[in-house]
Amino acid sequence: MNIQYIHPADQLVMFMHRIYDKGLTTTSGGNLSILDNDGNVWITPAGVDKGTLTRNDIVCVKPDGTTVGPHKPSSELPFHQSVYKMRPDLKAVLHAHPPALVAFSIVRRCPNLDLVPSVRKVCSNVQIAKYDVPGSDALGEKIGRVFADGCDIAILENHGVCIGAPDMFTAFQRFETLNYTAQLEGLAKKVGKIHALAPEAYRISQTQFHTKMDDFIPHSRSSEELAARRDMITLIKRSYKMDLFTATHGTYSVRLADGSFLITPYNFDRAYLQEDDLVRVKSGMKEQGKVPSRAVLFHEKIYQKHPEIKAILQAHPVNAMAFAVTDADFDPRTIPESYILLRDIKTLPYESIYEKPDEVAAEFAPNCPALMIENSCVVLTGESLLKAFDRLEVMESTAHSIILSKEVGDIVHITDQEVEDLKVAFNLEG
Repeated sequence: MNIQYIHPADQLVMFMHRIYDKGLTTTSGGNLSILDNDGNVWITPAGVDKGTLTRNDIVCVKPDGTTVGPHKPSSELPFHQSVYKMRPDLKAVLHAHPPALVAFSIVRRCPNLDLVPSVRKVCSNVQIAKYDVPGSDALGEKIGRVFADGCDIAILENHGVCIGAPDMFTAFQRFETLNYTAQLEGLAKKVGKIHALAPEAYRISQTQFHTKMDDFIPHSRSSEELAARRDMITLIKRSYKMDLFTATHGTYSVRLADGSFLITPYNFDRAYLQEDDLVRVKSGMKEQGKVPSRAVLFHEKIYQKHPEIKAILQAHPVNAMAFAVTDADFDPRTIPESYILLRDIKTLPYESIYEKPDEVAAEFAPNCPALMIENSCVVLTGESLLKAFDRLEVMESTAHSIILSKEVGDIVHITDQEVEDLKVAFNLEG
């Protein structure tokens, strides 16, 4: 989906619904705007329910200050205008009050940008903007001053966050990514000592294999492939709604009977993926005209080493990742379902998935269907797409339960003998 072909009013409705539906703002909180090529500022209205917002509710503020629309523009219009004045390169502004980022705004500090590699890349410059009365010119001046210094994201003291970008999708991506790391830092502090990456470590993840593959032209599509595309899209969108994926991060792949596999594309919005966006990879070549996920080489290595694996999921669900960015062990011996599906979870060093994909691929086994990669992701495999997805859900649910237990009491894990009983009862290998 190319949002450049979508009217500003429709873009504002589309992204405000995404923000509201994910619980990242309230009925009356938050506002979005877009500056068009004619100098008009399209902005969400004051006093209108974010959950029922329509394109007819959006207000257009002309360069001379006159407004077009049935409502008043958001009371925060002054700081939107201030950002556009200070930064002519920015064409979209997003302001919201998600709980995780509000937590940082009320302690007046920025989230850690180095817990996972994607954050430093997407949110490179975050600063604090001083408090002032909401909707005031003084607040607009303070926020504008921070943006004039070159930052694209401002944590507003005791208020929330303001994000500027060249377009609304980029603003939303920065917002979602920053909110993710704010949530992750809060959870991680509950489970152990955080180990952050060096600021430049994210560059290790910037592999280029996915852009250097030769093309092939598929001449037909089997019913097996079409069914796999349908099922992948269904679960990818579910993963996004369940916060197991973010807009541009999270990879699915499914092996087909001829040895080729389907994989999610590079840098596509997971919320709007369609069946024809998925990329088929065969004998080291990619489907013509498409770019697969950066993880394509790693997935290919796993399939080569493990013919029994039919699907791979790579994601960074926030509760599970709290263990990946700390010194805490993730032990799934909590309830029988968790152990039966997850078995023994190994945690591998951050750089291994990028520098030693062969060695990491070799780690999978019947008693090790999932891996945790420090400060990077979790990787889950299955003999079907549904089994791999089930493992992802169970891993995140288990991690959530363990974190909640910290406030309740000491965990009593299933004993070694009880584990052996489960292996016998459910015919588990290894």
